[in-house]
Amino acid sequence: MDIEGRTAIITGGAVRVGGAITGELARRGASVFIHYNRSAAPAEALRKEIVDTGGVAAIGSVDLSNPECAVDLIAAAGASLGRPTILINSASGFPADTIDDATVDGFRSAQNLSLITPMMLIQSFAQQVPDDLGGAVVNVTDVKTMRPYTKHLSYVLAKGGVDTLTRATALALAPKIRVNAVALGVILPPPDEDDDYARNLAADLPLQRVGGAQVVADTVAFLCENDFITGEIIRVDGGGHLV
Repeated sequence: MDIEGRTAIITGGAVRVGGAITGELARRGASVFIHYNRSAAPAEALRKEIVDTGGVAAIGSVDLSNPECAVDLIAAAGASLGRPTILINSASGFPADTIDDATVDGFRSAQNLSLITPMMLIQSFAQQVPDDLGGAVVNVTDVKTMRPYTKHLSYVLAKGGVDTLTRATALALAPKIRVNAVALGVILPPPDEDDDYARNLAADLPLQRVGGAQVVADTVAFLCENDFITGEIIRVDGGGHLV
């Protein structure tokens, strides 16, 4: 699939991994709709950077903790840039809880943001993709769904659901829409940690280095462009799944 000239929605697309994905799709010629929650200033700065270098970009804020807002995001992107045919589900939280202290409200909150809203976004997105163009969805999940965190229970359960969502919707939406995912390992330090934190984690990886956001962006772009891959989850983890 040729990305150039297509409209892409990137949730959480202003900063960190989402920002790198936005930048890479824009460099490849996509018109990018940058969704943000609290990152209004970074979203506007990224939009301006893309436009100033000859690209096409728009920004918009929708509260993705409410799955019923999914249709609003798809509509906003279409009104700003034209009907979207690429959807990147990147937005996510990283709440901390365990089996000892997890609550119903906390579990529901994690499910809403990281699983139910992506599902509803895919539904709304698929309903408006033209049959003659087709589309691509890439979900961002976590390599730890296979060897789960102990201190982020609700989060990892939601991301495990994203893995299944990827396979289920790939089957349901074929052949018009391809659905794939990237499962991330040590890519960046968490927002409340420094680079040394990530480097210490990466020391145990076979590749012994932090991935950085660009390797994720390159993989997402590859999955958008390769039109014979669907239902795949690519681990971008420096070989972490091997140890």
